[in-house]
Amino acid sequence: MYETCIFDLYGTLVDIHTDEKKEELWEKLALFYAFYGAFYTPGELREAYGRLTEELSAGKRGVRKDAHEAFPEIQIEDVFEALFRAKGVQADEPLVRYAGQFFRILSMDRLRLYEGTKEMLQALREHGKKIYLLSNAQKIFTEYEMQALGLTPFFDGIFISSEYGCKKPDMAFYETLLSACGVARETAVMTGNDGTCDIEGAKQAGLATVYVRTDISPDEPLPEADYVLEQMDMKKLKDILLGQKN
Repeated sequence: MYETCIFDLYGTLVDIHTDEKKEELWEKLALFYAFYGAFYTPGELREAYGRLTEELSAGKRGVRKDAHEAFPEIQIEDVFEALFRAKGVQADEPLVRYAGQFFRILSMDRLRLYEGTKEMLQALREHGKKIYLLSNAQKIFTEYEMQALGLTPFFDGIFISSEYGCKKPDMAFYETLLSACGVARETAVMTGNDGTCDIEGAKQAGLATVYVRTDISPDEPLPEADYVLEQMDMKKLKDILLGQKN
């Protein structure tokens, strides 16, 4: 019987698709920066963003480059602040955050919960389970997206990689959660849609594992998890986590 349920977010609880190559994104973001005196052409802004993320990410290459994860081992706020500073504009924290979130919204084609997500989480809470999030992501995006989707209240703790400088499958990230929350790993289970980051990483940390294949799972063979769902099914997932599945 699992006492602690740890979840990945994107592709596991939340269905998302972002596209940072859209011309309209860079046109509107350049206009946003111009509102505050930082003048870029769309092409210049896109080039500067790419260069800055490459510089800050140097030496921190992970196994995935999913756009929705947004350079999860750096704080993306530093990029948006630097874009203002390069044009002689001193931007305060709220303006930098708004610029980043505007960028994220412009890039987003889809943000929604998988059907039955809240019902599954509510069932876990009603059965006394501790629920944690372990996500490769950016706090200025993920924290607000979870609020918008109504997910935040379900979690006893939320761990976002941009805050810790490491990401799954790095053992340091898993150990941070386990140590900070006093989790007994022998009664904990990790659920995710990525065979390397979620499943192999969790197994190295001594956790039970549930793999769920979704549309944004990496193109990889099915991993050797304790349970494998070849497509999203929140009812089956709930039954597994509650020990109601043979």
